[in-house]
Amino acid sequence: MTTSTTATTSATSSSTTPPASRGGASTDLGHKARGRAFKDQLARVVMWGAFLLALVPLVWILWTVGSKGYHLLLDAQWWGNSQRGITARREGGGAVHAIQGTLIQGLTTALISVPIGILTAIYLVEYGRGRLAKVVSFMVDILTGVPSIVAGLFIYALWVTTFKFQRVGFAVCLALVLLMIPVVVRSTEEMLKLVPNELREASYALGVPKWKTIMRVVLPTAFSGIVTGVLLGLARVMGETAPLLILGPYTKSIANDLFGGLMPTLPTMINQDRTESLQPAVDRMWAAALTLILLVLLLNIAGRVVSRFGSVKK
Repeated sequence: MTTSTTATTSATSSSTTPPASRGGASTDLGHKARGRAFKDQLARVVMWGAFLLALVPLVWILWTVGSKGYHLLLDAQWWGNSQRGITARREGGGAVHAIQGTLIQGLTTALISVPIGILTAIYLVEYGRGRLAKVVSFMVDILTGVPSIVAGLFIYALWVTTFKFQRVGFAVCLALVLLMIPVVVRSTEEMLKLVPNELREASYALGVPKWKTIMRVVLPTAFSGIVTGVLLGLARVMGETAPLLILGPYTKSIANDLFGGLMPTLPTMINQDRTESLQPAVDRMWAAALTLILLVLLLNIAGRVVSRFGSVKK
């Protein structure tokens, strides 16, 4: 009897002990869950705060440029006339000469930079496995950090000082090529690395050569990302000013010849009107800045459309 009573007592105590321990564990889990929830909310607040803080200068710039330059953009004369015969004291004139010059230089720069950049990225991702690939990658990194004024001075020393050519718009394009190539190379390289290797292996298993696999499988898969990288590089070079000041003399007349000497662009137009203190010139400066922003915005929208309808569908 005593033994059975003791066993019953120990069984009862053992049966009543686990609920207490389970209750303590549940309390600890509740504290940990509340701690994680607090950290999650804190990280969310910090993230949104950083986002709003970064948004402040962007909104400020857009509001300042838009509020001071929009009224000239509403005039049809702005989109149809040049600044020929317009002095700093005189109101009127347009920016068609600068818009055309910016588009011509940007298109020429892209025609040179995009093939070189994409082919370099293909080499680094698909073929580069030795010392040459390391050297190429290192040189691309160096070009990424080169200031625009250094690129302009380099082309000036080569084009004007060495070859004795005159300062023309094509020389500006050569300087902008040095700035655009590393952006295209790095963006294309990252997009090519995101293409799954299973796609390449499946193509190789069917007996497709490597070059055709790259052309028919890899590049179409990464097409949208490549377009985005190209537009980022183009948006950067279209807003550069230092190479234009060194190599591309500004004119208020329409000049579309890249080898004709004078070549007007929106950045040089902004710089020209910036030196004037009279109100008509200041208004044209803000309007040219807003025109450049809208031009880059339209290019990005066009790139989004092209990448959306041109990418490989799931």
